[in-house]
Amino acid sequence: MLKSMTGFGRAEQNVGDKTFLVDIKSLNGKQFELQLKMPAFLKPYEFEIRKLLSTGLNRGSIDCSINLKQTGSAKPVTINTDLAKAYYEPVAELARMLGLATEGILSTLLKLPEVITPTGDTLTEEEWLEFADIINTAISNLNDHRVDEGKSLENDLLLRINNIEHQQVEVIKLEPLRQIKVRENIVKLLEEHVGKENYDTNKLEQELVYYIEKIDISEEQVRLKNHCEYFRDILREAEEEKGKKLSFILQEIGREINTTGAKAYDASIQKCVVLMKDELEKAKEQILNVL
Repeated sequence: MLKSMTGFGRAEQNVGDKTFLVDIKSLNGKQFELQLKMPAFLKPYEFEIRKLLSTGLNRGSIDCSINLKQTGSAKPVTINTDLAKAYYEPVAELARMLGLATEGILSTLLKLPEVITPTGDTLTEEEWLEFADIINTAISNLNDHRVDEGKSLENDLLLRINNIEHQQVEVIKLEPLRQIKVRENIVKLLEEHVGKENYDTNKLEQELVYYIEKIDISEEQVRLKNHCEYFRDILREAEEEKGKKLSFILQEIGREINTTGAKAYDASIQKCVVLMKDELEKAKEQILNVL
């Protein structure tokens, strides 16, 4: 089973007199990279929140937004005057550009994020545990989305591996004919440039054996087949995080395909190699999205 790194999760729930909305979006990334937006009064819990997200999501470029939708009781508030001033200039400039009146600009400023914040807001230990459940629910929803996306990725990757193996079958069929062609071409060149009576046929046979062994691709085909089987084995494993391992196997598959092409000296086999490389590149693109 594969999991994609792409997904979205949302959870909304009341905690005491507060209503929290947690949105988490995940995209592909080499490591765990988190952009976290949350109300100021949750800052004391930032480390715990980051740990929950890291543990639950493993890897990817994560964007988590935590919003306090409403509170059930009236509480004193503070106005962040520095932030309001920072908002004022671009908002006033936009109003002037659009030819709009600026008399009501204060009400607009007061609605912008973090300008007005409740004072004295905090979470009790019990409320923190409830809030952690909201985050875990959003993480679970995102992981469900990842699993659904992973099914499509797995089907596509299996298709690419199957297509590579199909071209490999064609290469194996062409291999005996290639050896015959190589021998015939060398003999023809010798007869044209040296003359049939002017070379030692026994020595020629020895050199041909050496040359054909040098360009033999049978070992590459065995390793390529093994790599493709190993790729499928990894797909079947229960381990969740296997994108990096699959990427390494694709590198090995690419190495055997490239060596086959370098040794081929045959137009028909080269066509198969080109088609295998095309499928490999498509697989590499998809593997970037695998967890």
